Amino acid sequence: MPLTAGTSLGYYEILAPIGSGGMGEVYQAHDTKLGRDVAIKVLPEAFAHDAERLSRFQREAKMLASLNHPNIATIHGLEQSNSTHYLVMELVAGETLADRVKREGALPVEEALAISKQIAEALEAAHEKGIIHRDLKPANVKVTPEGKVKVLDFGLAKAFAADVADSNPSQSPTLSAVATMQGVLLGTAAYMSPEQARGKTVTKATDIWAFGCVLYELLCGRPAFEGDDITEILASVVKTEPDSSLLPKSVPPNIRVLLRRCLRKDRRQRLQDATDVRIEIEEALSAPETPALEVHAIRKAMISRLAPALGLGVLIGAIIAGVGVRYFKPTVPSSEITSVIVGVAPADLLAPSFPGNPRPTRADMVLSPDGRYLVFSATRGGKQQLYLRAMDQLEATPMGGTEGTNSPFFSPDGRWVGFWQGVVRGSAIGEIKKVPLGGGPAVTLCKTPLLYGASWGSGDTIVFANRLGGLWRVSAAGGTPQPVTTLDAKKEEYSHRLPQVLPDGKSVLFTIERAQYRWDDAQIVVQSLATGVRKVLIEGAADARYVPTGHLVYARQGTLMAVPFNLARLEVTGGPVGIIDGIMQDVNTFSGTGDTGTAQFSVSETAGALVYLPGGIADVETSLVWMDRNGAVEPVPVSPRRVLEPRLSPDGKLAAFSELEADRRNVWVYDISRGTLSRLTTEAQAWLSIWTPDGKRITFSQTTTGSDNLFWKLADGSGAAERLTTDGHIQYPSSWSPDGKTLAFIQRPTGTDYDIWMLSLEDGKAQSRPFLKTPFSERQAEFSPDGRWLAYVSDESGRAEVYVQPYPGPGVRHQVSTEGGEQPAWARSGRELFYTTPGTRDDTTKMMAVDVTLGATFTVGKPRILFEGPIANTVPVRSYDVTPDGRRFLVPQFKQQPAPALTEMILVQNWFEELKRRVPTGK
Repeated sequence: MPLTAGTSLGYYEILAPIGSGGMGEVYQAHDTKLGRDVAIKVLPEAFAHDAERLSRFQREAKMLASLNHPNIATIHGLEQSNSTHYLVMELVAGETLADRVKREGALPVEEALAISKQIAEALEAAHEKGIIHRDLKPANVKVTPEGKVKVLDFGLAKAFAADVADSNPSQSPTLSAVATMQGVLLGTAAYMSPEQARGKTVTKATDIWAFGCVLYELLCGRPAFEGDDITEILASVVKTEPDSSLLPKSVPPNIRVLLRRCLRKDRRQRLQDATDVRIEIEEALSAPETPALEVHAIRKAMISRLAPALGLGVLIGAIIAGVGVRYFKPTVPSSEITSVIVGVAPADLLAPSFPGNPRPTRADMVLSPDGRYLVFSATRGGKQQLYLRAMDQLEATPMGGTEGTNSPFFSPDGRWVGFWQGVVRGSAIGEIKKVPLGGGPAVTLCKTPLLYGASWGSGDTIVFANRLGGLWRVSAAGGTPQPVTTLDAKKEEYSHRLPQVLPDGKSVLFTIERAQYRWDDAQIVVQSLATGVRKVLIEGAADARYVPTGHLVYARQGTLMAVPFNLARLEVTGGPVGIIDGIMQDVNTFSGTGDTGTAQFSVSETAGALVYLPGGIADVETSLVWMDRNGAVEPVPVSPRRVLEPRLSPDGKLAAFSELEADRRNVWVYDISRGTLSRLTTEAQAWLSIWTPDGKRITFSQTTTGSDNLFWKLADGSGAAERLTTDGHIQYPSSWSPDGKTLAFIQRPTGTDYDIWMLSLEDGKAQSRPFLKTPFSERQAEFSPDGRWLAYVSDESGRAEVYVQPYPGPGVRHQVSTEGGEQPAWARSGRELFYTTPGTRDDTTKMMAVDVTLGATFTVGKPRILFEGPIANTVPVRSYDVTPDGRRFLVPQFKQQPAPALTEMILVQNWFEELKRRVPTGK
């Protein structure tokens, strides 16, 4: 209900309404405590009834309140009065740019540039703190009577992202959170970047696009992208270009270039930094008559200063290697800081550490502590291994005994390189090894599943993370790993990873992933190795490293951030600052691409150098396709989305699948003949669905208190979801017995690997029991059509293989696959069993078929290849499904944005000087 004049909210007295929109009602109010007028934004009532959403909003509001800049309207805080939650903000006088353009049309060029310069300064300040506006538009920019520009609602679009508007989006210009076929769109249609319009990841480049739209509108008096409705506007954003002929002739040439660079569809080709935008506008304002010549002169001058910056030897080396050189920041004297593109020759490309993924998902490069050597994982001629490059030499040399490895890390003295090596290709079972930097045989230290970060401490102890949850440690001389940390399910901890032992050897820095794929809720913490006392340092970030300048550097959504850090007190002593945008980071929130949180950068402790891999966060989509037994592909006409694990209904007429977008997961149902799509779940954390044998219900996994437990719901979407298990462990549905009385599910207890359990629903009671519980990983359980056999995957042999054994047992177990296998699926006829095995390339998988006979006894024939293609493997359940007649497969096919081959890294020399200048520690 709207508030009336005279209403009191705490210390604030409502004076008059200002406006309303998808983010709540806004009022002018008087602060009776401080004697000032403020703006109050009352949050929608739904927030008061959603503790998770309110908690997330509070975290966002706290970060936004840290913005302090003359061109940004200040958020004073988030308050509560009874059940009403509201933001208290600076009250800004004046009219918005939207009102101004509507009244006057195009602004004079010089005034439009002066206003835009102040907007760019606001973006520059916010981006340095890692905050993206997401909804920049003329209606969110005010000009005060004194001519001061104030950008409003900074970052609020993200804070409100979970709130779905009830009104028809076509009736409101603000799309605060509109659910569409392509995800959640934030912002206003005419100012959305193409990636926003497609519901993809938002970065600083998104704000740069919106800035270009605003500048165009100020200069032309009309939006850059127009249409009669939202659909037409978004189509224009994605497919057309603004009409440059409408720009006044007096617009400087470099501003025309600036607009084109701001409005490039591919965000990787777009300007990345608001600082560059501001500089271009300043140049135009200071020399409007010859801007083109000035811009050219600046760029030429930057190139001419290259040689003295690098030194003759390095410059010649760069030319021979065929690589370029660039500045880290144009404002830094070239004699102090240089940035060099380092080629990985003689390797062909940097090696992905997850089969089928074209980007590295684990730490694949590391500088030695003294900065003299670089070790990286790369592939040449199809052979992947570690390479060593001395920084005073041009070529890297392969390191013997390191085939099939990833996650290299140095010993503190720089004499050894540690790494993880799989037992066989595609296996999640492997060993931590070390090899002398000067050459020699590799030494095995211990066995462990896939590595999620390792750090060699000063006490000759290696602390590492694997997929089993907590951190572990092992002596650098080898031995049995011992646990260091354990997960706390009550705090929704999913995994501990990416550790760094601090210089004193007494504490470890690491990342806590809170619920799978939810990196906005991740935490960077520090814990004493002696007492186990833990302290949260940073929210919403991952992969932190301490550097001896007195800073923590870490990654947040592909941006390298830094904060001052007191090593003695183990506490952050200042606010975050964005240092480098576009660092490659694996936070895709998409099963099958690793999703480790790893950022591809390394810092040398004594040389002050930084090496990193550009690329930001991957835009990964999947599209559902049919594949026949020969591998022919037929697209399924479903709008592009991030799709996981499709499952066909028993009659083959419907398909259920999971969709992942940002930190949301939901189950959808697709009618194959009609081509319609309906949402089954709305809880935002439900996924991995399977049908009951009668086709009436869909069973799925849903996050509760940090763990994924089992639920089911009527397939037509009616009624509420019913909970089947109440367990603190993570559980995924795998297969129903043909009689519908028993559910095989996969459980992952804290600190152990996957096990197969059975849930019985006889007599109206749900009872669970373990079926296969061993030290190995058992997963992807599938009942045979007659219910007498269970196919599953185990890695007890050192690699994943498909087995079949009697159900409920006992009896003889049969190995079905012969050269590795996963994802078994029975033909409905009971005469064939399908499974997948690694393909001839890392980006392909073979679909196999084997003839079987069911009954009291089980016989199996020789496996044969049906086809090879890009079939995902999403542990712990099967990623594809097969039609009732066994002729076609429903497969999610990866669609990744084209990216240049990963053949270069960027080395920033003397980087500590830049870090100290950008993020003072107060010392």
